[in-house]
Amino acid sequence: MKLVSCNGNRPLAEAISAYLNVPLTAASIRRFSDLEVFAEILENVRGEDVFVIQPTSYPANDNLMELLVTLDALSRGSARRVTAVVPYYGYARQDRKTGPRTPISAKLVANLITSAGANRLLTMDLHAAQIQGFFDIPVDNLYAAPVFSKDITEHFNGGGLVVVSPDVGGVLRARGIAKRLGADLAIIDKRRERAGASEVMNIIGDVDGRDCVLVDDIVDSAGTLCNAAAALTKAGATSVAAYVTHGVLSGGAVGRVAASPLSGMVLTDSIQATEAVRVASKVRQLTVAPLFGEAIQRISEEASVSSLFD
Repeated sequence: MKLVSCNGNRPLAEAISAYLNVPLTAASIRRFSDLEVFAEILENVRGEDVFVIQPTSYPANDNLMELLVTLDALSRGSARRVTAVVPYYGYARQDRKTGPRTPISAKLVANLITSAGANRLLTMDLHAAQIQGFFDIPVDNLYAAPVFSKDITEHFNGGGLVVVSPDVGGVLRARGIAKRLGADLAIIDKRRERAGASEVMNIIGDVDGRDCVLVDDIVDSAGTLCNAAAALTKAGATSVAAYVTHGVLSGGAVGRVAASPLSGMVLTDSIQATEAVRVASKVRQLTVAPLFGEAIQRISEEASVSSLFD
């Protein structure tokens, strides 16, 4: 196999490379003076099984374009199979029409990735599971649950632990982790008045005197998680921590987390940490490089990927 890294998350690509003991393929992905993206693969890839590692996180459009032109370069270089490894799939929140004359951008991005030459997609914790159906190529959707479950077990006393979903849409994700831990489940019922703002309404479940772990797939403004933490604390929770797969953390999100009742927030390295995240006392990252490395190895060997989560 060959591994190609774009510029979106080079540290994760290097960690996957180290796990697999496969060096990154030499490639040049750069900009012209007008910021037009150019990709050049500097090694022969004819007949090879190639994996391109690139999350489409901030700057989302630049990183998406890097992925597309790299896929095209590999396809035109006669690679046998090209797998787009997208740890964070941007535009996933636009998975349906939310009003008249609005796009379904998650489907558009799926079309672009396929048209650019990808034969397969490998991603993690898609915001909406139905996005897999937007692709006409095989999609492997990994889960951060095993990584989170191990860390929660190491940092929390199992007795009295409650796994909390910050909204109704995340219940399946939270229930999966609760089942792994043998913990109880609670749900935050909230009403979102507008994009980027949320209001906590009710807590479904008993959290009084218990340690709570909020589980979500994406944290952007952090408003939902901070409001949920405040509501849980008000309801008598002993402590509230958050485990989130993709740390978008735009604007003043890190400061918002620092000022919230959250005891800490744990993210994966699907998105490269900014300086603000690296120095934040309440935020830490867990690596998913072994998880992606193992999945890549299994895809290359035509072995089962789903058995990773049995």
